[in-house]
Amino acid sequence: MKLRSIAAVWAAKITEKVCVHIFHRQGATWAGRIALLISPTVLSELSEQVRRGSFAVCGTNGKTTVNNLLCKALEAEGSSVICNYTGSNMLNGVAAAFVLGAKTNGRLDADYACIEIDEAAAREVFTHFKPNQMVLTNLFRDQLDRYGEIDTTMDILNKAIRFVPPMKLIVNGDDPLSTYLALMSGSDYVTYGISEPVHTGRNTQEIREGRFCRYCGTQLAYRFYHYGQLGDYHCPGCGFKRPELEFAGRNVELYDGLSFTVGGKWFRSSQRGFYNVYNILAAYAAVRTAGLKAGNFRKVLSDFHPKNGRMEEFFAGDTRILLNLAKNPTGFNQNIDVVLQDEQYKELIIAVNDNEQDGTDISWLWDVDFERLGEIEGGSVTVSGIRCRDLMLRLKYAGIHAELEQDVEKALHRHIAEGSKNLYVLVNYTALFDTRNLLKRICEEEHK
Repeated sequence: MKLRSIAAVWAAKITEKVCVHIFHRQGATWAGRIALLISPTVLSELSEQVRRGSFAVCGTNGKTTVNNLLCKALEAEGSSVICNYTGSNMLNGVAAAFVLGAKTNGRLDADYACIEIDEAAAREVFTHFKPNQMVLTNLFRDQLDRYGEIDTTMDILNKAIRFVPPMKLIVNGDDPLSTYLALMSGSDYVTYGISEPVHTGRNTQEIREGRFCRYCGTQLAYRFYHYGQLGDYHCPGCGFKRPELEFAGRNVELYDGLSFTVGGKWFRSSQRGFYNVYNILAAYAAVRTAGLKAGNFRKVLSDFHPKNGRMEEFFAGDTRILLNLAKNPTGFNQNIDVVLQDEQYKELIIAVNDNEQDGTDISWLWDVDFERLGEIEGGSVTVSGIRCRDLMLRLKYAGIHAELEQDVEKALHRHIAEGSKNLYVLVNYTALFDTRNLLKRICEEEHK
């Protein structure tokens, strides 16, 4: 290691401690930024020290859960792993995972690296970090003012993938956009998906961003579909179709958690939400594609409890609170599914911000199937966040009565004080970190 890179590691560690202990903020992004300013080559130098292989995890939804589950699965195989488990997935966050994981002498003791990467940052990150495998979860429309239309995101990813030609792709074969991207990239790839129809009560009129064939423009036909554009598709015009699935989920059950089989093995998880079947399949496919047997994967699943606001549970007195990120139409629709699958009496807080990281264009709220919240019997809906009034208007047109409380903290305290037993909190990106810290503080105070 160069002396500058060793200095960058030290500076990053100090920066992270200052951010956490003095400013009570997550320090990963600043730690990475400082490290790269001191030594622009530090990420390249450290990532080259990974002994057995590196994974990149990209896609619109599910990156953090897949990345963290993959990390746990690799560790269960006896491997040491570098992971940006906090979800800091731009260049600075990726650099932080390596410099904070390095020893003070600048050496890295890691068999694998599991690195979540924002789609828009993939090309920039890949100039420093060359993964052996890349997991592609799905491609949906997300933050129009930041990513542009889905074509823009696909073009960015295609160029990024071509920048690392030996990289093997692990692709959601149920997604025609991801499959097309894999075919166009020319890279070697394997596929995972759900091979049978699964009844989830979804509205078959749900907006499907990728419903037209990328080769000839013909509208895709589906033997069945799951949500968004995911399903068993084929093009009547040119013959493009869902590929054979190397890792095919079957016998999916969504009661009291979820369960399914793949390759004759049965897996069960306490996680809820149909989309988590895809997340688990992606992580399992990655472990197997790396040449590992994944013999401990069933136990990993039973012990895995998502953090960082991904279906994360909190308890304040008698109130059970479930916090989850929802940042685009598909994500929100899947969250609504989870809420409706809970047959108990429940109440709901939805917080939407429009800060730069969220995307300032919130027109996507009109593509969310909020009308389905009318199926909730009796429970209240509270809107919060910077754009709470826009959200309240959207719910009005959906026929949903909502209470207005812009301050999420006040909304939480009110529900707890009024004796809510089962509270769901759905937030978009910049509301997530503050809401999670708030819930941790509330719970700690309750248990004193």
